[in-house]
Amino acid sequence: MRVLALDYGSARCGCAASDPTGVLATPLDAIPAPGSRRGRARLRELVAELGVQRIVVGLPLSLAGGDSAQTAETRAFAAGLERALPIPVELYDERFTTRIAQHTTGRAEEDSRAAAHLLQSWLAHRMETNPPHPAHG
Repeated sequence: MRVLALDYGSARCGCAASDPTGVLATPLDAIPAPGSRRGRARLRELVAELGVQRIVVGLPLSLAGGDSAQTAETRAFAAGLERALPIPVELYDERFTTRIAQHTTGRAEEDSRAAAHLLQSWLAHRMETNPPHPAHG
């Protein structure tokens, strides 16, 4: 399953996509002003181009796990995506992904590196909770 992860910010949205097997996360170009008409159109294009089957949006919780001012804005953004796209949109705890991205190198923008860390964490969690079943022969 191909998954698109978003590190939402009103000015810029970091993006990362999984490979078709759902194992590797690769940063993509960030999308400026993702809440604008042009930003939403670019997200729809990305979903179509990559054959994305699920979107994971990083949820910026406080260190204690509670909501912050950014949390409500992110929830509203994710809800809008879910209404606009025919695929599931899921929120996932993004605590520490930006800090991890600050300490990793690469050509991708920091927002997109954070989205890649978010996606890698989501993929690992999914494997832990839903391990693949071996084929019976």
